[in-house]
Amino acid sequence: MAIALSWLIFALALAGAEALTGDMFLLMLGGGALAASGTAWLTNGPILVDGAVFLVVSVLLVVLVRPALRQRMTPKSLLTGIKALEGKRAVVLDRVARDAGQVKLDGQVWTARPFNDGDVYEPGESVTVVHIDGATAVVFKH
Repeated sequence: MAIALSWLIFALALAGAEALTGDMFLLMLGGGALAASGTAWLTNGPILVDGAVFLVVSVLLVVLVRPALRQRMTPKSLLTGIKALEGKRAVVLDRVARDAGQVKLDGQVWTARPFNDGDVYEPGESVTVVHIDGATAVVFKH
């Protein structure tokens, strides 16, 4: 029973240390120690059996569970910079035509041109940013 308690304390210590690292490695070792604690409590066999259970379960958790868990916890690619502006709505401030125009996009004034050369957008109209070309917002009205 004392060996099972020792494995349980070891598992809790590893889980607590995981809170400091966030790498999910120590948590997997803690799972192995928890399995060894359960084995020691149920079988009351030699400590080598508990050690083997710890080793096998820890390796399986690190190889099979940890990659999927890390992938799930990793944030999806966040759009930043000009990619984050594509698809956003903008308000036309100055007539947007082939060679000139301005829109207000995310609180900032941008030079703009229409996606289709023949389109013209008047002040006050709402447009969507198709993409950013240099420092110019290419816009389209649905």
